[in-house]
Amino acid sequence: MMRRTERLFQIIQMLRRYNRPVTGREIASELETSLRTVYRDMSELIAQRVPIRGEAGTGYVLDDGYDMPPLMLTADELEAAVLGAKWVAARGDDALKRGAADLIAKLTVAVPKDLQPIIVDAGLTPVRFRSRPTDTFDVSLIRQAIRGGRKFAIDYTDEKGASSERVIWPFLLAYSEDVSIICAWCELRESFRNFRTDRVISADLQDERIPERIASLRHRWEKMRAEERRQYEACKEQEQPA
Repeated sequence: MMRRTERLFQIIQMLRRYNRPVTGREIASELETSLRTVYRDMSELIAQRVPIRGEAGTGYVLDDGYDMPPLMLTADELEAAVLGAKWVAARGDDALKRGAADLIAKLTVAVPKDLQPIIVDAGLTPVRFRSRPTDTFDVSLIRQAIRGGRKFAIDYTDEKGASSERVIWPFLLAYSEDVSIICAWCELRESFRNFRTDRVISADLQDERIPERIASLRHRWEKMRAEERRQYEACKEQEQPA
């Protein structure tokens, strides 16, 4: 469950994101909380002198007077941040897409005014020439599992159409141009395996914690990949004509 301080921050981010009044029901839906809780949170924010205008039933607006100290970013750094956020917005799960939009909104109010036009029209955009397959589960749950070091149960269909039920220990979520891939230790195979998110039929975040640190899993996986590359290069050299 989201802590209250996190929820208050998210409400401010939502109000920054939209150029129109945001209703309490919209806020409650995105934050997955009750309308009564939203009204209490709004009262708390106003009591803390956050310049929010509006009321229940009509929507809320954050005044321009609410500002953050300017960030010391160069134009190149800002363009990199905006381009990266746009790439994530085009390829991430719904939660990451909202995070990318919130990042751009936060940067807009945080940078000096002379750099704000770069965010509005950076002249940079990611493109893709192939459509990405649609995921059938909430991929943000994988990120929660990695952050919390928790096991993950999936029903998975491989490239040959064979289905299996597995409990995995995810430690990395990789985003390519075409697909997203879960890198994990598989309890069924007792080894590292990769799983395409679009082939996960159903998924369930487990309460049981992974009996190994995420950093340790990644380190073992990286060592395995390095050894595989070394063996591959050795085989290529042996195939070279004398």
